[in-house]
Amino acid sequence: MPPTTPTDPGTPTDPGTPADVVTPADIEDAAARLKGVAHRTPVLRSRTLDALVGAEVHLKCENFQRAGAFKFRGAYNAVSRLSRAELARGVAAFSSGNHAQALALAARELGSSAVILMPEDSPRSKKDATLGYGAEIVTYDRYNGDRADIGARLAAERGLTLIPPYDHPHVIAGQGTAARELIEETGPLDALVVPVGGGGLIAGSAVAATALSPGIRMIGVEPEAGDDTRRSLAGGERVRIPVPRTIADGQAVEQPGELTFAVNRRLVESVVLVSDDEIRAAMRLAFERLKIVTEPSGASALAALLAGAVEPLPRRIGVVVSGGNVGLDRFLELMA
Repeated sequence: MPPTTPTDPGTPTDPGTPADVVTPADIEDAAARLKGVAHRTPVLRSRTLDALVGAEVHLKCENFQRAGAFKFRGAYNAVSRLSRAELARGVAAFSSGNHAQALALAARELGSSAVILMPEDSPRSKKDATLGYGAEIVTYDRYNGDRADIGARLAAERGLTLIPPYDHPHVIAGQGTAARELIEETGPLDALVVPVGGGGLIAGSAVAATALSPGIRMIGVEPEAGDDTRRSLAGGERVRIPVPRTIADGQAVEQPGELTFAVNRRLVESVVLVSDDEIRAAMRLAFERLKIVTEPSGASALAALLAGAVEPLPRRIGVVVSGGNVGLDRFLELMA
């Protein structure tokens, strides 16, 4: 199902990037590196959820991953490949929170250090966790600053290796191990529904899933205010939008990555949108009925199913619950 063409396509740019930047073999290699390091997260089933959705739903619960989100997979896979000299100098990243925590933990595990550029308005809980893993935080104004540019300058000035949150082949391959685990456990699926920020998770997931479950439909989910990937797929080239204002801070991205878009334009069927209220409803159901805590970004794929946004409805569906990094005060505020 092709995505609907948006009324405002934004500003296009041409990635000019090969689509095979990540292969199934890369994901297998990442899985070997992550074995015994990353958690093999549970796959949750619920008769109540199946009845609400009208399909057989398998939730891959990355909210139980180390550092609270799928991001640890890609961060560790990337950092583990650095030389001793690079590890000694340290790593850098720009992130709204989950990649920040993941990279800080990966660096600590591998005997390195991390400097993270984070938005001033990142959730307090994510900043605290990043500091707790031993990283240094540098803040910026996400609405008036270009994080990629600031992050690159910061890394260059300090001699650090920059590990971006999604536009990196080893990061993408690491993220794909979640879908690999899911399909190993469930067998072939008719569709896999995945939250989309910069596109690394769905790109890695698509490479893994289409290899293991031929014919699977790859469906991305973005918040209504942050539909850059949907617009880009509709137009056939990357577009940039204003910084999204949404409760799903992990999906508040202006433009898909070059590498991720090259993969996703080939393997992703469509991207559907959910409102902040639909995300809140999914978080509430996950807490009250499934007994799991999700952050807004982590609940967006579930929200799409509950809102009836996935059409036609597949019979057996995988859903990635991408993270659970939300503080108690913020969770209660969102549920109020």
